[in-house]
Parts: sequence; structure tokens; C-alpha cells
Amino acid sequence: MSTTGGKGTIMFVHGLWLTPKSWEHWIPRFEGLGYEVLAPAWPGVAELDEPHDPDKAPADIGVGEIVDHYVSILGGLDAKPIVVGHSFGGLIAEILNDRGLATAVVALSPAPAKGVYRLPIASLRTASVALRNPANRHRAVKLSPAQWQYSFTNTLPEAEGKAFYDAYAIPGPGRTLFQAAAANFNPKAATKVDFHNPDRGPMLFVAASEDHTVPASVTREAYKHHTKSPVRTDFHQFEGRDHFTAGAPGWEAVADHVAGWVDEVTKPA
Repeated sequence: MSTTGGKGTIMFVHGLWLTPKSWEHWIPRFEGLGYEVLAPAWPGVAELDEPHDPDKAPADIGVGEIVDHYVSILGGLDAKPIVVGHSFGGLIAEILNDRGLATAVVALSPAPAKGVYRLPIASLRTASVALRNPANRHRAVKLSPAQWQYSFTNTLPEAEGKAFYDAYAIPGPGRTLFQAAAANFNPKAATKVDFHNPDRGPMLFVAASEDHTVPASVTREAYKHHTKSPVRTDFHQFEGRDHFTAGAPGWEAVADHVAGWVDEVTKPA
């Protein structure tokens, strides 16, 4: 796989309960800025004919399998890409960066890595969709429209949130949530990264003030941990936005902030 964009390659990584279609506005925007754009799906997600059917969704996969999938994709590139991830995709981006596989990383409301201890009630309410039943560790877990509204589009009218649910929502593998929940009790957690890593690329953490799934306080704690590295680490919070910040109305401001930051940290010295 070659990189033909004038500015190199940027790879978008979607989150749990979403498909790569959630990046559909960002892809042409960044192509227009001169990037070769990739937005590959998690393992098993790309060919879902019935996106809301848990029996046909990828089930028993975890963070390790998802990371390995993206590592294999990066192995086909001519150069390290910029990686932009949302939610669990943000955590995947952090792990890829920790392995030295990214030029720079943007984490939009990232799921917490091992060592991020903050667990607000709102975040726990979202995760409990899977965690309340141990059998969900090996199942795909579906959000209802009401659960989606609370977890992703709580700043929007219900009808608008339901339209996004119909367009983008899919069942997600419950194992990822169990891994994140147990990470701080597991010395070999799949979500572990080296917060002190001096060899990673620069990072931008983006928080949304009204996010229920990954509240801004969680994103800020993740950012503070990563500032233990000597490599540039930045934080920006968008006010009045929810967890679906990359797709909800006003996404342009988020994309443009990301683009500006990426230009700044990747321009030749």
C-alpha cells in the first residue's frame, strides 16, 4: 500500500458501537487538504449487512486483536501515518503510538488506558450495558436507541440522535469493555501504554464538555498522564459537544482544529 497524498497518510480509527462510516465527513475534508486517507474497519465490521443485529456482529474480539489488525495495515504503508482515533479508536491510536508506529496521534474522547482511574457515573452507566452481564464478555452488545441517545448524542434532539443511530450504530464486542474495566487490576492489560515513552509521536487529546461516555475529566486525566513523556502532548476541550463530536453538527470545528494541530506538529523543522 503506497502513500500518494502530498502530506502523507492519515488513518482514522473508529470506536466501539460505530463503523468507519462515522468518518464520512472527515475523509473528503482531509483528502482536500492533501492527505492520503485511510479509514479501515475493526475486524469483522466491514461486511455487516444488518448493522443492528448482534448475532451478525463481531463478538469475541478484544483490544489486542483490534490493535494487531491495525498493525498489519500499517505494515503495508511506505511511511508512518498520522493516526486519529475516536473513543476506543483513540485508545487504539495511543497503543499504536506507544509502539512507534505513528508520526502523530489525535485521540478524540479516548477510552481509558491502564492507569487512568477516573470513572464518573455517566461513563459507568454507558459501560454497564455490557458489564452487567458476565456472558457479554464473549458477545456483541447492542445499544438501544435510548442508550445511544444518552451515550453518544445527548446534546441533540432525540429525532436527530435516532437518525445518527440508524446511520452509524452497530453492536460492539463486549470484551473490549471488560478489558478496559479490569485493566487497573491486570499487570498485563491489553490497554497498557508507557506514559513516559520518549520515542512516541506528539499527541493531541480532544475532550467534549457534555460527553457521557468518556467525560472530559477522563480525557484530561489521560492527557496529564501522557505529559510524563518529553514528547509534545496537547489538550483541547470543545464546549457543548457530546461523545459523537466527530459526527454531530459542528464537526467541522473539531476537524479543522485537528487539521491545524497536525500541520503544526508535522511541518518540517
